[in-house]
Amino acid sequence: MRHGKKFNHLSRKTAHRSAMLANMACSLIEHKRINTTVAKAKALRQFVEPLVTKSKEDTTHNRRIVFRNLRDKYAVTELFRNVAVKVGDRPGGYVRIIKLGNRLGDNAEMAMVEFVDYNELYNPKGAKKKKSTRRRGKKSSNVETVKTEVAAKVEEAKSEISETKEEA
Repeated sequence: MRHGKKFNHLSRKTAHRSAMLANMACSLIEHKRINTTVAKAKALRQFVEPLVTKSKEDTTHNRRIVFRNLRDKYAVTELFRNVAVKVGDRPGGYVRIIKLGNRLGDNAEMAMVEFVDYNELYNPKGAKKKKSTRRRGKKSSNVETVKTEVAAKVEEAKSEISETKEEA
């Protein structure tokens, strides 16, 4: 009986499921964004968020706990060096799941899993860039150069006119 066992088994045995989640977590840590099915994304979020919380405090014990789950020293290093620094002030909710629609082959619901602080386009607290161009004239430095060029052309035209008058 499965009383009180509420996590999604994803139609896999325990070893296969844990290996798959570890591989997906390593890919997420490396690339900061991956595409997968919605069910796997929800399972991955439950798997990754405690590891990110552990990575906020860089101790040997926490590194060993995270390494036990991920089984990839490069992913552990990336998590403790870069990801933990970026999410250090966030109290939780490090991973965002965005639904993408259905896959063409088998019509499975797809989702994009990403770290919240790494997406600058979708991050409402991120620094917003102002528009650099406006619908007004040229900048003042360009206006001055244009004025000097126009004045030079006007002087040339005046000199040509005076020359033609003298010849006539």
